[in-house]
Amino acid sequence: MWTDPRGPRPLPPQPGRGTTGTTAQFGHSEEGPSAQRGGVQRMTKRAESKYKINRRLGVNLWGRAKSPLAKREYGPGQHGQRRKNKPTDFGIQLMAKQKLKGYYGNIGEKQFRKYYEEAVRRKGDTSENLIELLERRLDAVVYRMKLAVTPFAARQFVNHGHVTVNGKRVNIPSYLVKDGDQIEVKEKSKQLAAVLDAAQSSERDVPEYLEIDHRAMRGKFLRAPKLSDVPYPVQMEPNLVVEFYSR
Repeated sequence: MWTDPRGPRPLPPQPGRGTTGTTAQFGHSEEGPSAQRGGVQRMTKRAESKYKINRRLGVNLWGRAKSPLAKREYGPGQHGQRRKNKPTDFGIQLMAKQKLKGYYGNIGEKQFRKYYEEAVRRKGDTSENLIELLERRLDAVVYRMKLAVTPFAARQFVNHGHVTVNGKRVNIPSYLVKDGDQIEVKEKSKQLAAVLDAAQSSERDVPEYLEIDHRAMRGKFLRAPKLSDVPYPVQMEPNLVVEFYSR
């Protein structure tokens, strides 16, 4: 068996151990991001994603005072401040789709396309049908009833099983609510700070196609909304979304 006459070689220094590894080279410590930033915690990936949507689209999608557009009215990333070229018809249609998708908590492309296909299958105006389907989502209804501060929070609230529909717990955010359905916060969840804060928020009002009693934390889906009934903070153009998918 051959052996190296120079003897065993020392192991290379491990990153993050000692002073010559990758960690020391870039000036990071092993104490986590909070220590690296002087104790200031980084925002979550969900929050980062949410704010990037606002800046990428150049609109305050949810009409919130905390929108990053108030400070930086340009896109995110290294090239966000570059001059934008005049958008093509395709670009305008794509932007309309991204706005609508983003507004409802950044729905996945596969699921969003299914909503479009169902809207086409139904009788009537396809763009109106699309809005109706999106507004019937349980997480959208919870958000509209002011039981959650954002669509993202509403989705998480439903996911965690805090909501019942007609007395039965439903933890599927995409569940489609029917006319006359009773939506209620579970008894143990009615005093959660997040729910109380959302109910008392003055940022938006409950639309007419819903009714809600914030004392009982119980509401009802009255009827299917039209595009003109939905209180979007920005202009939504579902007709352009239909054009995008029908190309």
